[in-house]
Amino acid sequence: MPGAGATIVARRTAASKGQARAQDKRKDERARMAIRVLVVEDEPGLRRALVDLLTGAGHEAVGAADGAAAVERALASHFDLVLLDRMLPRLDGIEVARRLKARRPGLAIIMLTARGSEDDKVEGLQGGADDYMTKPFGARELLARVEAAERRIRATRPAVDRLVADGCDLDLGRHEARRAGESIALTAREVAILRLLHQHKLRAVSRGEFLEQIWDSPPDLDTRTVDMTIANLRQKIERNPAEPRIILTVKGVGYAWGEP
Repeated sequence: MPGAGATIVARRTAASKGQARAQDKRKDERARMAIRVLVVEDEPGLRRALVDLLTGAGHEAVGAADGAAAVERALASHFDLVLLDRMLPRLDGIEVARRLKARRPGLAIIMLTARGSEDDKVEGLQGGADDYMTKPFGARELLARVEAAERRIRATRPAVDRLVADGCDLDLGRHEARRAGESIALTAREVAILRLLHQHKLRAVSRGEFLEQIWDSPPDLDTRTVDMTIANLRQKIERNPAEPRIILTVKGVGYAWGEP
């Protein structure tokens, strides 16, 4: 029965397409909810295992081997969450937490330690940790705590799809800008640049952060790609690209959101 066979094939094809769309939707949702995590752990095997665990869960994770390196890296780039061992060389976890919270109050910190007394936990939480896990711990519990931190992070950083800056209407959801009644298409990368700048509008965003988060490239890559892309974006959205008011250049650092 060719007709019946064709019907079965068509149904299977439609079902496969539906499953693929559902999978793509889940992947997109996971990508939107992913966060950047700095794993601070001096034991190399455990550090690699934690980075692999978080990466497998859809997050972006990098490691640091001591307290001083952790502070330097966390302040030089953007992270949403720090998994912080308490017993570290050069600077201990309590001092790292204090320094990071002083400079990045919104940065979430989960402290990981073998010291599990009530006094130790209180000291860690008072030192700046938002959560405290005692070693050894299970992978499922750690991921559950990371997801809980993720929810708190997202709740305080809602996605913005519509912005008005210096007379330019930016519809990031539609990848479109409008100025003086003219509609201008924005690329996905240009939208990502605008979102990143607006999310961190109280500070400059370095070229390294753009390379890591938007181009998925090493932060120290020697390239003019970021500058060229922003120059093209300014041509689209600025009233006068030679005197930008939306995307400002911060000499020696990168770029900043110019509108209040």
